[in-house]
Amino acid sequence: MTTLDTGGPPPTALDEPGGQPPPPPGRGDRIRAVVRGIGEVLITAGLVVLLFVVYEVYVTDWVSAGKQRDATQALDNQWKKEDQAPAAPEQQRVERFDGLDEGTGFAKMHIPAFGADYAFTIIEGTTERSLEIGPGHYKGTAYPGEPGNFAVAGHRVGKGAPFNDVDLLDSCDAIVVETRFSWFVYRVLPKKDEVSGWATGKGTDPRCQGVAPLGGPYTGLVGQEIVNPSQGSVIAPIPGHPDDAPSVGERATLMTLTTCHPRFSDRQRLIVHAVMVKQWAKDPTKPGETPPELKETN
Repeated sequence: MTTLDTGGPPPTALDEPGGQPPPPPGRGDRIRAVVRGIGEVLITAGLVVLLFVVYEVYVTDWVSAGKQRDATQALDNQWKKEDQAPAAPEQQRVERFDGLDEGTGFAKMHIPAFGADYAFTIIEGTTERSLEIGPGHYKGTAYPGEPGNFAVAGHRVGKGAPFNDVDLLDSCDAIVVETRFSWFVYRVLPKKDEVSGWATGKGTDPRCQGVAPLGGPYTGLVGQEIVNPSQGSVIAPIPGHPDDAPSVGERATLMTLTTCHPRFSDRQRLIVHAVMVKQWAKDPTKPGETPPELKETN
């Protein structure tokens, strides 16, 4: 005989002959549940952090690489167009940087010590949007080849990371800035522990010609330093002395690179100072000619 469904609750262990209620959870079970919950939270947090790192390091690199290619192509097209335009007889091959818009590329930076293929178009401005394209020029500082301090900021991790290895730059390493008409060669100044014995030590290296500890208002300026983010004076015409205003003729021709320090942190800033030692004028009849400094690859 079949049993009809009465619509009541299903039988439980208490309904069975001799059924016993389940024992209450013990202290060990509660501890295991808590530990399991904490473990699940930590695993989830770890996955979130991992995804964030992947995004910051790889995804933003990929996006910035595309923006950098576009900026470089736009600059190449601009130079080509200007070179093809008829020039007035009195026009000279003089660099002009006035009226640059935020986010516009205007020069290229080569660091031979980082390899023959290291080249980035320098962008006007240091807003977050500009730095996503490439190294950015601090507005108000000098331009390539000008007396004063040509200051450039760049990311060290993600967003193209143009300054990822900037801490590896050594004294006398070349930073070559290419403009429409010229190649400007800057070289990293002596580091702090090299200053006292420079003339008989590293200064005897042929690559160090034109590089030496600077005197006068620049005394104490070294090739590399680590500062707090608030020390914006490192990009002043005389780094570290924002209130000193020597005439243009008394200014050294410097280049300063700034980036975050240490990697994956913006707690401090890593600063590299270099001095211009040479200018090579481009020969319009030899468009593919490059300066010898570009061959100083490691």
